[in-house]
Amino acid sequence: MIIESKLKELGIILPEPLKPLGVYVPAIKMGPWVYISGMVSLQNGKFKYKGKVGKELTLEQGYEAAKISGVNALAALRSVIGDLDKVERIVKVVGFVNSTGDFTKHPQVINGASELFVKIFGDKGIAARSALGVIGLPEDSPVELEMIVKVKE
Repeated sequence: MIIESKLKELGIILPEPLKPLGVYVPAIKMGPWVYISGMVSLQNGKFKYKGKVGKELTLEQGYEAAKISGVNALAALRSVIGDLDKVERIVKVVGFVNSTGDFTKHPQVINGASELFVKIFGDKGIAARSALGVIGLPEDSPVELEMIVKVKE
């Protein structure tokens, strides 16, 4: 229960996994691998932030939205492994930023999730990563995050 204690210390309460917006599951475990579907930045059933980073939203608001997407990804992960102490390593994070064409700070936005994972998991939270700008995301979410995680069996 080390990770649960760390979450509590950080003031993070993991929600229920987000309900799929289509025909998919929030996360699927295959052997020691967990593949987490794209998680948007819904918090308590609503978007705290909505729109494009660089237009309606600042970089700082995008960063916070990425953090929320990261919390949702951890909720999906916990739903299939039960105990986050089983995380061996966050292997890959792909972050999509709903942004204007001239916005170029996608990595700094996705740091909202990446820095959260390091606070929670230490070095096991540092992943290979991509941060991409896109023209739009579901429900005008500013961020969508997907992950691959290796767990202890």
